Amino acid sequence: MAPLQKGDKFPDGVVFDWVPIENDDPLLCGVPQNYNASKEFAGKKVVLISVPGAFTPTCQARHIPPFLEKSEELKSKGVELVVVIGYNDGWVMNAWGKVNGVKGTDPVLFMGDIKTFFSKNYAFPSASERNSRWAMVIEKDGTISYSEYDGPGQLEASTAEAVLAKL
Repeated sequence: MAPLQKGDKFPDGVVFDWVPIENDDPLLCGVPQNYNASKEFAGKKVVLISVPGAFTPTCQARHIPPFLEKSEELKSKGVELVVVIGYNDGWVMNAWGKVNGVKGTDPVLFMGDIKTFFSKNYAFPSASERNSRWAMVIEKDGTISYSEYDGPGQLEASTAEAVLAKL
């Protein structure tokens, strides 16, 4: 299936593996839940970011921190939710969010892309078993307004700066 492109609608039936952040300790995790993104994204402007893996050098040092640092700027552009998905399960993504200072009340969620289902079926599949690096903006009506992919070893189209430039 071809990746979702600008003008496409976000599909029905998209579920991510989510462990809500309920405390600050990365060693303590809650109970995993299925997060129905198709339902939860409805009526919200969402930035959806995919990473090859939690705690990987590029993702940890250069990709995700700018999204967290620029959360107020994203909010000023109408973004209500930032969702980071990766190859890892919900527990690892939960711990990664905590290590990056995300609180349970923040409009930033870290989730697992179960068996890379979304990336393989609706986004940009990787040549490996992991997710590739990409970003999408989903508008309140479910329309994709931005969908760009970074090739292996690249970090350009999915950066906070690139996304902000398109909002």
